[in-house]
Amino acid sequence: MSSPLLHINNLQVDFVTDIGHTTAISNISLEIKRGEIVAIVGESGSGKSVTSLSILQLLPAPPARYVQGEILFCPDGKTPVNLLTQSPQQMRRIRGNQIAMIFQEPMTSLNPVFTCGNQVMEAIRLHKPMSKKTATEKTIELFRKVKLPNPEQLFHRYPHQLSGGQKQRVMIAMAMSCNPALLICDEPTTALDVTVQKTILQLVKSLQQTEQMGVIFITHDLSVVAEIADRAIVMYKGAIVEEGSVAQLFKDPQHPYTKGLLACRPILHQKGERLPVVSDFLEGRKTEVRSRQSESPQSETSNAKNEDQRHTKDKAQAKEVLIKAEGVKVWFPASKTWLGKTTGFTKAVDDVSFEVYKGETLGLVGESGCGKTTLGRTLLRLIEPTDGKIYYNHTDLTATTSNALKALRKDIQIVFQDPYSSLNPRLTIGSAIAEPLKVHGLIPDTQQRKDRVIELLEKVNLQADHFYRYPHEFSGGQRQRIVIARTLALNPSFVVCDESVSALDVSVQAQVLNLLNDLKKEFGFTIIFISHDLSVVRYISNRIMVMNKGKIEETGNADQVFYHPQKAYTQQLIASVPKGL
Repeated sequence: MSSPLLHINNLQVDFVTDIGHTTAISNISLEIKRGEIVAIVGESGSGKSVTSLSILQLLPAPPARYVQGEILFCPDGKTPVNLLTQSPQQMRRIRGNQIAMIFQEPMTSLNPVFTCGNQVMEAIRLHKPMSKKTATEKTIELFRKVKLPNPEQLFHRYPHQLSGGQKQRVMIAMAMSCNPALLICDEPTTALDVTVQKTILQLVKSLQQTEQMGVIFITHDLSVVAEIADRAIVMYKGAIVEEGSVAQLFKDPQHPYTKGLLACRPILHQKGERLPVVSDFLEGRKTEVRSRQSESPQSETSNAKNEDQRHTKDKAQAKEVLIKAEGVKVWFPASKTWLGKTTGFTKAVDDVSFEVYKGETLGLVGESGCGKTTLGRTLLRLIEPTDGKIYYNHTDLTATTSNALKALRKDIQIVFQDPYSSLNPRLTIGSAIAEPLKVHGLIPDTQQRKDRVIELLEKVNLQADHFYRYPHEFSGGQRQRIVIARTLALNPSFVVCDESVSALDVSVQAQVLNLLNDLKKEFGFTIIFISHDLSVVRYISNRIMVMNKGKIEETGNADQVFYHPQKAYTQQLIASVPKGL
C-alpha cells in the first residue's frame, strides 16, 4: 500500500523567548492523501497556520523549536522524506515546486519593487527550465485562469496598483505555477469577493482532481469548508479536538467547540438577533447546534416584506441624512502620452450619488475592483474626488480646509482592510490605540488612557497584557481586532468598515458583529459596512448598496436585496455565496 502524501506524526512546536515559553501546537497527527482536500478550521491563534508553516520549515528558529514529531512527505508514494531533517538547500528545491503555499496576507507576500508578472515568472523559472518568452506566456495564462482582468496589462503592474482581491489571485497563480503535489492554502479566499471565491474554489478542486494533488485548506469560513473539502480537522488551543468527513461534522458535531463554530454563523440568524459565541458551548451554557434554515420562498418573501415595512417606518420616523454623496467621481490616469498628457482614465467611482441616514448600517458589496474601497476612502477624503460633493452632517467635506478636516477626524473613522499595514510595527498596540486619544486631547492623563485602552482590548476579546506587545506578535485575526479597538477609541459618529471582519474566524467575527451592534445601540453611530461576505452584510445591514464597475447597480433593504435581487449582477453575486450544509 502506498504511503500517504503527507503524514504529520506527534508534532509539537514551542516558541521560546526571553519572556517565556509557549506551546503553539501539541501532539498533532494527521494524514493527507493524494487527490484529497482536507480543511483545517479553528479560531485565530489555534495553531492552523503554525502547522502549515512547519511543513515548509518557514517558522523562524529561534524562537520556534520542534520539540518532537516528524513530518513525512512522500510525493512518489514509496520513499517518505522527513521535512524536519532537510537542509535549507533541499527545502528550497521542495518549496514552490513539490509543495506550494498560498499565504494569508497577499499585501505583505508580494515584493513591492517587482511587477506581478515578474514575480510569478521568477517562481516558474526557478524550478522549470524554460525561456523568458515561454514563462511570460505561461504567467499570462495563469492570470487568465484565476480570472484576473486584462492579464497582459496586469503582468506589468506593481502590487500597489492592484486591489486586495487581485493581489490574492496573483499569489494563487504563483502557487499553482509548478503543479505541486501538495498545495497549502492558508485563508486563500479571505480577500476575495464571492464570485471570484467560487471560481478559485472550483479551480483548486479541478486541479486537485486532474493532477491528483493533495490540498490542505486552512479557513475560518465553514461554508467554504462545506463547499470544497472532503475531510475537516478542527483545532483548538494547539490541539486537534475533532476530525471527520465534512458531512459528519456539519450534521453531528461531537465536541462543544465544533458546535460553537457551527452555531455562530450569521447566515443562520435573523437581523438583530444576538449571535451565539463559542464560549457558551465550551462552558456548557449551550449544547445544541441550530441547523441551517432552508427558508421557503414564502418565508423569505415574508421576511423581506416585514423588514421593508420596518425600514420604511424607521425612515419615516428619523430620515435624517448624515452622509450625502452627489455625483462623486474618482478617476485615475490609465494611460499617458510620452509628454505626460493623460489619454485614458480608470473610472474607479463614476458619478455615484446616495444618502446614508443617521444610525443606520449601509452594506456596500460588489466584486473586487468595483470601487467599494475607493468610495469608502473618498467619503473620508483619504482619496480626493475627481468631481462631485460629499456632505457630512450638512458640512461640505470637499470644501473643508485641512485644519477643519483634522478636527472632524475624531468623528469620521475607518477600519482598514489590511490590519498589518495599518499598524506601525515600531509601536506597541497599547501605544497605537492610545495615540488618537492623545492627539485629539480626549484623555490627557496617561493612566486613564491606559485604562481606556485595556477596556477596549477586552471588548474585542484581547487581554490586558497584550498592551505591551507589537503587531508582529499577533495573528492576522488578532491584528484586525486591534485596528477595530483603535477605531472605536474616539467614539466616532460615522465609521467606514472596509472588510473589517474578513480576516476573522467565525467565532471572533460573531463577537465583533455583536460588539458593533451593541456599540451602535449605545452610541448611535452610523456605519458603511464594506464586505464581500453577503451573509454578514445581510445580517448587520439595514440597507444594501451593490456596486459594479464604479457605479451603483442596486440599492434596497437588506433582506429584499439578499432574497429577491432585481438586477442580474446582484443575482449572480447571491448565487455565488457558499450555502454550507
